[in-house]
Amino acid sequence: MAATTMTETTEQNYRIIGSYAALGDSFTEGVGDPGPGGLFLGWADRLAVLLADQRPEGDFRYANLAVRGRLLDQIVAEQVPRARELAPDLVSFCAGGNDIIRPGSDPDDVAERFEAAVADLTAACGQVMITTGFDTRGVPVLKHLRGKVATYSAHVRAIADRYDCPVLDLWSLKSVQDRRAWDDDRLHLSPEGHTRVALRAAQVLGLEVPADPDQPWPPQQPRGSVDVTRDNIQWAREYLVPWIGRRLRGESSGDHVEAKRPDLLPL
Repeated sequence: MAATTMTETTEQNYRIIGSYAALGDSFTEGVGDPGPGGLFLGWADRLAVLLADQRPEGDFRYANLAVRGRLLDQIVAEQVPRARELAPDLVSFCAGGNDIIRPGSDPDDVAERFEAAVADLTAACGQVMITTGFDTRGVPVLKHLRGKVATYSAHVRAIADRYDCPVLDLWSLKSVQDRRAWDDDRLHLSPEGHTRVALRAAQVLGLEVPADPDQPWPPQQPRGSVDVTRDNIQWAREYLVPWIGRRLRGESSGDHVEAKRPDLLPL
């Protein structure tokens, strides 16, 4: 039997993926990547465009159920049942990050609940692509959580093996460790960061992509300590203090926010 070529495999994937639903929190909603009408674009929207481009017959449909600030149990309660109803060819499921950054959270416990949701999704949908965490060593607020994120990401990879899920491995995507891949709030990706994640996700699914997501960034002039300190103070005033305030008040940035694409619709 002749070996299957990459082109043949890619064409098979294009035929299979006629519908896609994205589940998650602010990362998948696209926060940091402004779009028209006050909505966000983000990596999932950009991946949907790449998938739709491979179906010239125009029958590709896309839903994005993600809402910023959502914890894993909220995503499971609000988004997983809707995804099961839609039963798309592809689901991307990124959840648990907001749980992991909370004080006292246990990545083993979060992973156990995550696996139950993956089992639920794989029973009703086509492919389920799951996502590791980022390497947070360069993120000021989150670098002390690097060990927890790494533990959770190891669980995600093991779950992927058990359920035969493709993995969008963000930990190994070196290009998003550059400061320019992140928004001014340092918690969400910039438009270029979202673009690079979309390209990596497309590669994971077997698509040919127009650019290398790990392409090196252009060199930058080194910045002096005075400039760095000034930026850190401004960032703390604009983003860190309000973020801490919401946590203390039990509020979420996603309060009163609804999914931007709750139905499978053409782009």
